[in-house]
Amino acid sequence: MTNKPKIIVLDDDPTGSQTVHSCLLLMRWDVETLRLGLQDDSPIFFVLTNTRALPPEKAASITREVCHNLRTAIDTTPSLSPLSKGGDKGGVLIVSRSDSTLRGHYPIETDVIASELGPFDAHFLVPAFFEGGRITRDSIHYLMIDGVPTPVHETEFARDSVFGYHHSYLPKYVEEKTQGRIDAESVERFLLRDIRAGSLERLMQLSHNQCAVVDGETQADLNHFAQDVLTAASQGKRFLFRSAASILTALAALPPQPIAAENMSQYVRGGKPGVVIVGSHVKKTTQQLEVLLQQEKTMGIEVDVTRLVDDGANESATLLTEVLHHVRAAHNAGKTPVVYTSRQELTFKDVKTRLQFGVEVSGLLMDIVQGLPSDMGFLISKGGITSNDVLSVGLGLTSARLLGQILAGCSMVITSSEHPQFPNLPVVLFPGNVGDADALAIVYQRLSKNTG
Repeated sequence: MTNKPKIIVLDDDPTGSQTVHSCLLLMRWDVETLRLGLQDDSPIFFVLTNTRALPPEKAASITREVCHNLRTAIDTTPSLSPLSKGGDKGGVLIVSRSDSTLRGHYPIETDVIASELGPFDAHFLVPAFFEGGRITRDSIHYLMIDGVPTPVHETEFARDSVFGYHHSYLPKYVEEKTQGRIDAESVERFLLRDIRAGSLERLMQLSHNQCAVVDGETQADLNHFAQDVLTAASQGKRFLFRSAASILTALAALPPQPIAAENMSQYVRGGKPGVVIVGSHVKKTTQQLEVLLQQEKTMGIEVDVTRLVDDGANESATLLTEVLHHVRAAHNAGKTPVVYTSRQELTFKDVKTRLQFGVEVSGLLMDIVQGLPSDMGFLISKGGITSNDVLSVGLGLTSARLLGQILAGCSMVITSSEHPQFPNLPVVLFPGNVGDADALAIVYQRLSKNTG
């Protein structure tokens, strides 16, 4: 291979960069902003679409808009080959990054990408995410729970009210999600023995956007598979990925991150305490929150979102005033305020109502972010949707530079020195479903060791 392709990741929430570093995260997708990513030195960049938080029609619309602008940006970037000509001049590799527990708008997003940026020879489902304990063996996707591989359809994630499913065997998952359009028997399976023996010959034979599912037990498995993919791409094959984060590590092949995770506190501003925003309400987040609130110099501030159900607008303004009063008091006392949404799971008459309520809650949280102390030392955002909104709405960013991981699966970015309110602010993007019970407390401790 003479030229490696530029890897373009359409990320349906902002945590897909959790295994790479030193690249750009783009919160906008106009042609000019996309060119920033295409011309950046890093081999990979992310476009944060946040589509997992949106209804299907809106997810499709945004994906189509990104693809349309990408085609224009790519075709007018001299160092890249036009999309229609494959990877012979460097080219691009498109990844639809989604959840390692199989939640998200599949096949809606890959269908739109294929129609706008195709044709592709194949699209691959690669949900393995090793740092989060997600492996795929014999085409069955597992979540490691206390060291035991548990088929993901037996976990809480499969019961998600928006993205629920019934199968951990990926060909059956594909058949279920495509409503039979792609039959399970027609799905190509790249098993561990195939990957370890070499897959290039099979990859070269794929055509007509063949659906394929890929095993992975270790990073070495996906590294091996990625090498074959890149070789096939250099010979003109065009592939699309629907994946979690670990295949990105393999495709980008970056050196170790410059700053070790335990030394990330050097980015904390002025030795000041930080702020933690917790929007995710999955069981794992609640466990982590409980441990965090036991840490020295933290102060819990609950946002009772049930108050928004009957009188959203008025209660939102009242809650905002109350929360920011408590935040300022904690900050002035040298403590880190931990702002978290009430934990009870609310029920709604339909999915649309649930999503709309989520928009209202996020709007309140972002108003809180915009009112945070301008001299806070750091910000930790817990939850994928919350983190996306923190970057794009709360902080109003167009792009941010990814520093790396402060903990396995948890990325840290830094705002520009030109930011009008929070220059050079380190921000941790902490997914809702990553880490053990102590993980959130560990991140807090790493950032707080030189504060106060």
